[in-house]
Order: sequence, then C-alpha cells, then structure tokens
Amino acid sequence: MSGTPPTLDPTLCRKRQDALRSFLSENNLDGAVMYDRHYVYGLTGFWHEQPLTPTAVLIKTDGGATVVTHFEDPVAPAADEIASYVPNHLFTLKENLAGCVAEQLNPHLAGLSAIGTCHMTPAAMLEGPECRNITTEYQYIRRHKDADEVAAFEFTIKCADRAYHAARKMIEPGVEEVEVMAAMLEEATYAAGEFLSGWGQDFQCGVPGGFARPNRKVEPEEIFVLDVGVGVRGYRSDLCRAFSVNGNPTDEQIAAWDKVVEVMKAGEEYLKPGQSCREMYDFVHGELDGWNGYAFFHHAGHGVGLDAHEVPRINPGWDDTFEKGDLVAFEPGLYHESLSGGLRLENNYLITEDGHRCLSHHPLDLVLEDGGPST
Repeated sequence: MSGTPPTLDPTLCRKRQDALRSFLSENNLDGAVMYDRHYVYGLTGFWHEQPLTPTAVLIKTDGGATVVTHFEDPVAPAADEIASYVPNHLFTLKENLAGCVAEQLNPHLAGLSAIGTCHMTPAAMLEGPECRNITTEYQYIRRHKDADEVAAFEFTIKCADRAYHAARKMIEPGVEEVEVMAAMLEEATYAAGEFLSGWGQDFQCGVPGGFARPNRKVEPEEIFVLDVGVGVRGYRSDLCRAFSVNGNPTDEQIAAWDKVVEVMKAGEEYLKPGQSCREMYDFVHGELDGWNGYAFFHHAGHGVGLDAHEVPRINPGWDDTFEKGDLVAFEPGLYHESLSGGLRLENNYLITEDGHRCLSHHPLDLVLEDGGPST
C-alpha cells in the first residue's frame, strides 16, 4: 500500500518564519529570499513538486511571506501572497527560469536595503538590496525541529524501512548492485506515494560506499553496505545497514559487526542536550580506529532534516553541542580489506529534553530473515 506524506502545520510554519525574522532583525536585514524548495516548504507548507522548475519565498522582516511558483492554485497555508510566473512556451521550458522567479520577486524587494539569501538563491538576478549569504546561519536557526517536522521525518524513515525489506528479499550472490538499488528506489517511491525529493547514496558491495556500478554482481563473501537517504517533500532520513551477501559471514566479519554495534550502543549515551559533539566523535574514533588493525576514517554522524548533512555535526571539524530538538544520524563503522571493504551502521535520533529517542526501526542484523514491511 502506498502512503500519504503528512502535511506541515501552518502555525508551526509561521513559528519558523518568526524565528528567521528574529535573526534578520538582529542582523539589520530587511528580509530573506530562499530558492531552495525544501526551505520554501518548511517555511510556508508549500511543496513545489516539480524539480525542473524553481520556486522561492521572500520572508520580510516586518511581516509577510511571498511565494513565487508557476503552479495554479498552490497549497501554501503559511504564505500571505502568491506571485506566479510562466515557465514555458508551448510546454518548452524557458532557458532562464531562475530569472523568471527573480522577475516576480524584484518588485517586492523595492525599498529593502539588505536581505539574506541561501546557497541556491541567484543573488546577481535580484535587484535593489544588498544580498548576504546566510546559509550557515539558517541551519542553526532551524536546527530545532518542530513536531510536524519530526512527523515528516519519521515518514521518510518508514519509506526507508520498506526499501530495506525489498533489498533483503533479493540480496544473494550474483545479484547486480543496480538491481538492488532500483528495487529499493521503487519500494521507497511506492511507500511515499509520490516522486521522492531525495535519494541516495551508497549501493556498492565489498567497499565502504558509492553509487551502484553497472553490471557489477555481488560476491558471496562480501558485505553489502547500503546507506540510504530517502527524501519526501524536502525532509530526508539517512540510515545505513550492512548485510552478509551469502548469509554466512566470516568470524572476522562477525567480530567487526559486534564491535560496531557495541560502539553504537555505548555512543548513544552521548546523545543528549549539552553534550559536546567533538567528545562523542573522540569516543567513537578512539574505540574504532585501529581496532584489530581496522580503520574508522569518517565523521561519526551529523544532523539531518532538510539538508543531507546539517547541524549538529559529530565531527572534530566543528564545535557543535547537542540541543533539544536536533535530528541526528549516528554512523559508526569499521573498514579493512579483510572485511570485504568494511561495514557501517546508522540510526536516526531525536534529541529530547532528557536524552534521545531512536527513530529507526529496521534491525541492525548482519544476517536478517526478512519479516515483511513495517507498518
């Protein structure tokens, strides 16, 4: 059965607009223009489903939210005004669609001195105000996820669960990586009930990760690392599982899997408000890197939500601290040639007032008897 994504609460969309306005006011900005359709959805409840064409929202510091789209009668419950553009001529798309959106925005920018923009906003096309990139700041502004966002996120996890069950039914020696990836994409799309807004990222066997390789058949002794990000209306989960291809892992693979699970369980104790993300990384890295001669060479996790990676980052390159309302992906792993590349496990969590809540459902098992899709 296909699903129906939950909708965002207009009252909470307005709350998120007000949080952005507070930042704009404190930084002498008269507004913000966001071209990222994920951000447009989170702020207004309008989902621009067509990825070929752009959309944008203007949030004015003194009030008002204007959405630009070409859809007729768009559902935008937290927008105050809709400005429309024509994206095609006789169904042939125009060559400068971002400019079409800017043409509709520019009259609304009259009288504004300075505005904030995101990484996707074509500042050169906006006329009048000075444009300042606030992409990094905006991640911190929206890091605390509201109840409607958590519900949207949990829906994407259910879609990922369905994808993993599809994979388990077909993983066996000789299957092609592309076959598994395609089956997972099909099941995730059907579970979502609509075109996915995001999909990725690792579908290679016998190596730490990467896109599925053409005509590449999996080998019996390999571990299939599947790191799957499912995006629905902008919100995107990020879960990883590792499966023994032949269902008969070696003693060395079992020992490595046991160690990763041990570190995952111990590391969960760090998932609480006020905890240094660097300290959590140091614990994970210290437990894994060099264990039995194996390597752990990547971050220990990151925030998730409207971007694939966002605040907070369990990474020594940043100095973040967990806060209530963060959505977090935690992903320990071990890598070595003797493990057929390596293995990685990843769960998603909500940081709560007194700790965390695990949002992931799919079993961590290296060898898994499929029990059918979760409900």
